[in-house]
Amino acid sequence: MTEILVELVDPGGAPLGTAEKLSAHTAPGRLHRAFSVLLFDPDGRLLLQRRAAGKYHSAGAWSNTCCGHPFPGEDPLSAAARRTAEELGAPPAMLAAAGTVAYDLSDPGSGLVEREFNHLFVGEAPAEFAPDPEEIAETAFAGPDELRAMRAAAPFSVWFDTVLEAAAPQIRRRFPENGW
Repeated sequence: MTEILVELVDPGGAPLGTAEKLSAHTAPGRLHRAFSVLLFDPDGRLLLQRRAAGKYHSAGAWSNTCCGHPFPGEDPLSAAARRTAEELGAPPAMLAAAGTVAYDLSDPGSGLVEREFNHLFVGEAPAEFAPDPEEIAETAFAGPDELRAMRAAAPFSVWFDTVLEAAAPQIRRRFPENGW
């Protein structure tokens, strides 16, 4: 298996070096750069993905449209667009920065740690897409009320609430009428 490296960062997001991805997620974790993408349809509904059963953590949990880690030295926006296209089978549109958020969360299902300096991006979902089944088990579009119902009925990734809350100001600017 190919070693995948993540970029370690200080609390302000400045690069410090690299680490193997799984080791950076093993307790106590090491702060590293990540990204989260939230794409919306023309009606302002969020495109959610249920992570594939083979994912190394949060398998089978619902989450934001796409998330991942830039390669060391890779621009987070480029990484977010690249990875979203890989997972969805189609690129996002109008992807724009929505801030950053740092968190240190434990994933009880896998025992792994999400200690990330996360770059957030909001954009438009492609009209047609074909998710990679190795990455995504299923997708759904949800407005705020539908999302609340889904949250009550199914597990979500440990980072989902933090990411959604941190991106909320940008989401509200783009979709003021939707109640986000």
